[in-house]
Amino acid sequence: MIQIAVLGYGTVGSGVVEVIETNYESIKKRAKDEISIKYVLDLREFPGSSIEKILVHDYEQIVSDPDVKIVVEVMGGVEPAYTFTKRALEAGKSVCTSNKELVARHGQELMKLAAQKGVNYMFEASCGGGIPIIRPLNSSLTADEIDEISGILNGTTNYILTEMAEKYRDFDTVLKEAQELGYAERNPEADVEGYDACRKIAILSSLAYGSHVDYEKVYTEGISKVTVEDMKYANAMGMSIKLLATSKRRDNRFYAMVCPVLVGKDSPLYSVNGVFNGIFVHGNVLGDAMFYGSGAGKLPTASAVVADVVDCAKHLNKTVMMSWSSHGLDMVDVKDVKHAFFVRMKGNPETGYQEAEAAFGKGKLVTLPELDGEFGFVTEKMSEGAFDEKASKLQNMVTRIRIKA
Repeated sequence: MIQIAVLGYGTVGSGVVEVIETNYESIKKRAKDEISIKYVLDLREFPGSSIEKILVHDYEQIVSDPDVKIVVEVMGGVEPAYTFTKRALEAGKSVCTSNKELVARHGQELMKLAAQKGVNYMFEASCGGGIPIIRPLNSSLTADEIDEISGILNGTTNYILTEMAEKYRDFDTVLKEAQELGYAERNPEADVEGYDACRKIAILSSLAYGSHVDYEKVYTEGISKVTVEDMKYANAMGMSIKLLATSKRRDNRFYAMVCPVLVGKDSPLYSVNGVFNGIFVHGNVLGDAMFYGSGAGKLPTASAVVADVVDCAKHLNKTVMMSWSSHGLDMVDVKDVKHAFFVRMKGNPETGYQEAEAAFGKGKLVTLPELDGEFGFVTEKMSEGAFDEKASKLQNMVTRIRIKA
């Protein structure tokens, strides 16, 4: 019997307990041993629940118990999760987590410590919820040189953008509904400003390229400024607006960014709607691959955590190696990254088009009958820096959205 402890009995923690209880026999077969939850750590009481008799409030009971071989950290945040994780690894216990903030900040350090102790630090659930992506990058795709990862990595923002596009409802209205439905947190900043997706693309890029990507250096822009008018233009052009987290390799140099992007129907990400996530990977041998599924939620995320528990159980006292060195990745200045841009401008389309063309060069005019006194303009491909310089000379620009290459 392999005994584990669960730190945190919130949404994901209770899901982990439920998954293990529901699929006990199949998990036992796959792990080739029984997985038994010895402790659940939480500050709260849960009278009458199935974990009442194994609930503890003192972490010392867990870290000092030699029978506990695997610790599941689903507390969220950096502290005390970091301290608890580090102490568990130092005590020779493997750790499985869904905590993307902790992995993005300290993942490389904790993996190194796990290797020194002959145990594992696994985090499949940190990037795609229930979508398996860490394990494929670490094992199935190791024969490939990955040169692009581009994904919809946040179900909250994807739900909001989908509702805005399909029903032409404004951002604030849809955000409030998302909070009522439990899709968005009371404080939604991490989701809607892109910070959650930023941490995830930093983790995925670090694993795919083998060198550390500092999430604090990733250009990040959220969706709070996207409007219904933007959605109308997107639909008119046969495109959709998605919050994309992207990293690309170009001649052994890399860039990473998170921002709203116009995606065409030829992209597999175009049809990823609602709370679903989609992760596109391109390798020099594999070509294109797509990972799609529930990116968040209690049971999908818990399922990914328990998959890591099973993997740790199968590799007790043996580290599953991952490629994530402490060497920082050589990142291109985002100002050198090239896109086409969709620009909205105030004014008469005929005279305004001439102004836009004078600033940006040849482009494509987009007008909507219901939007009087403004128009859209699609630029040719240019660098971010060149666009900013040209746009600074315009008086009537409303907004701009990048177009996926």
